[in-house]
Amino acid sequence: MTATTTPEALVVMSRDVFERQFDAARISRLRDLAMVPDPVFTDDLDDPALADRLATVEVLLTGWGAPRLDAARLDRMPRLRAMLHCAGSVRLQVSDEFWARGIRAASVADVNAVPVAEFTLAAIIFAGKKAPFIAADPESRRLNGLAAERFGELSNLGRTIGVVGFSRVGRRVVDTVQQLEDVTCLVADPYADPAEIAAAGGVHTTLQELLPRVDVLSLHAPELPSTRHMIGAGELAALRDHATLINTARGSVIDTAALERECASGRLNAILDVTDPEPLPADSLLYRLPNVMITPHLAGSLGSELHRMTDAALDELERFTAGLPLHEEVTVDALRLIA
Repeated sequence: MTATTTPEALVVMSRDVFERQFDAARISRLRDLAMVPDPVFTDDLDDPALADRLATVEVLLTGWGAPRLDAARLDRMPRLRAMLHCAGSVRLQVSDEFWARGIRAASVADVNAVPVAEFTLAAIIFAGKKAPFIAADPESRRLNGLAAERFGELSNLGRTIGVVGFSRVGRRVVDTVQQLEDVTCLVADPYADPAEIAAAGGVHTTLQELLPRVDVLSLHAPELPSTRHMIGAGELAALRDHATLINTARGSVIDTAALERECASGRLNAILDVTDPEPLPADSLLYRLPNVMITPHLAGSLGSELHRMTDAALDELERFTAGLPLHEEVTVDALRLIA
């Protein structure tokens, strides 16, 4: 397939996200790759004043804050051929009508996986030394390293790491955790190719076999009906004492009440970048436990990392315009298994 015309494009996301992701240089590149009449950007696809602009647009560059592309909105964009998402999952933007009209979709989830995997690796290393928990506990942080073992052994040597979900992030974690000495990385994912897991340095197993063996359990499963509370009371009980659970995936994969009970008892530790609900209620016990570290969903792309996502989306636009295969095209079938 070869492109015969330069497509008309429009950026659709919240104003705050647009201002962070599209600086002058990236707007200039967008204009080099596509026709971009004013306005370059909108945060309201339902604005009546955009009727003429939407009638001719062929490519949307969407991001956080973009609305769902339902039938009513798609009716206003009869020439729309592609949605290139400048963020991770497209799940909130696409609809049955979107797929029925044959519109193509791509995301930059693979690029967004980079900082999440980096954060996870740091969390695994900190979990080995129990650093976040000792720092949050006044009594423990006054002790020397030989005595501060309230939260478990302080070591990153010979650890067993459990990874649930050989996703974009999960496979990066399996790969990068190999830098730890004498590490064993067990991977539970019923849909993953055991050969690919082995090539990354992991060992394919089941969740039930993995749980009692790990020092750190890191979650990288997508948010699907089948994954809701996949780590519940039974799974948490199967973990060894002083294991640390790390969640940089989605809060719903953990039963929050069950996790609260285990952490309150002091038996398990947790590092949570996502929670269910998100944010947790202000009176949640998890905020007050020294063996629980909570961050406000910051593992993904932020700051200068946002420009990396924009650049990847513009690379997709360049491929689309040239008639080349998209690097990270999302299909309706793939969306049943990915975030």
